[in-house]
Amino acid sequence: MNSQLKTILLTILTLSALTIAIVELTGISRTALINKFSSEQERAETLGREDLKSFNKFQDSVAGIPKTKIAFDDTRHNFGTIKEGATVKHTYTFTNTGEEPLIISDAIPTCGCTIPSFSKKPIAPGEKGHIEVAFHSANQKGNVHKNIIIVSNAERSKVALSFDAQVIQ
Repeated sequence: MNSQLKTILLTILTLSALTIAIVELTGISRTALINKFSSEQERAETLGREDLKSFNKFQDSVAGIPKTKIAFDDTRHNFGTIKEGATVKHTYTFTNTGEEPLIISDAIPTCGCTIPSFSKKPIAPGEKGHIEVAFHSANQKGNVHKNIIIVSNAERSKVALSFDAQVIQ
């Protein structure tokens, strides 16, 4: 091969490699998009597939049971002034005022700093139940207002609980 042909082929090869690199880095190609998102999707699917299936099955079963009534002693709490980094807890108490067993199917916080916990056992008519909420105040400053959505088989299937705190350093 003569040197002029080698130079042309090397230039074409270099430009092709550069074009492929630009396309891959900008996410334009389908392969780049698949590579970019598949690892996250696979991880989520692998870690949570069975948990998600059982949770969805549980949610569907709760939606199909008879409705009842729920009455909270209070739906708001004020922690007052707390120091940043402190973890504080409050327990919300409720009563099943209906005629069917009450099942809390989920407690959804609006922030990762809020951790709700509750019993998965049905609450018989007339009995009381509890939802404990822990608030981690790290990286929270000033007036803080957070919500937790309680999902159940009550006639009002979603009830918002909330709390406030004044977080100081």
